[in-house]
Amino acid sequence: MSINVEQFAAANKATVDSLLAVANTALASAERVAALNLSTARSALEDVASNTRHVMEAKTPQAALEAQKAMAQPVMEKAAAYSRSIYEISTQTQQELAKMAETQFSEFQKSVANMVELAAKSAPAGSEGAVAAVQSAIAAANSAFGNMNSIAKQFADAAQKNMSAAFKQGK
Repeated sequence: MSINVEQFAAANKATVDSLLAVANTALASAERVAALNLSTARSALEDVASNTRHVMEAKTPQAALEAQKAMAQPVMEKAAAYSRSIYEISTQTQQELAKMAETQFSEFQKSVANMVELAAKSAPAGSEGAVAAVQSAIAAANSAFGNMNSIAKQFADAAQKNMSAAFKQGK
């Protein structure tokens, strides 16, 4: 069994394409976080200026205190909204990366299966047991990956439900 130059080049191209996809996903996520941070900073600055004006315009200490109290609720709501947005961005990024990983693993599985099949065809007589053992090991690894992937999805779903419930309670 030998790998020809075209197979090697295709494998290298697929690897580079995968790395670029991961990098682009990470950069898109960082871009979204940066935009959210800039928007949040701009909004916070505007709020501070407005709130300061309201406190300064108060005619009595009691009115100033009431103006300050009135500021607390919107600040907490905006902090919760910011946290939700960060969580959504990170969840979406994680889901995109998980899909990429699944696709890559699926392609890897196909490639290994093809190589084992090719090796089985060119294996010397009497090596059927060894080939069967390798095929069995690959099947076990695939099953383990499937189980691990299923557990990870269940965990992510549970975490998503818990975060959603926590955000709903915070409202």
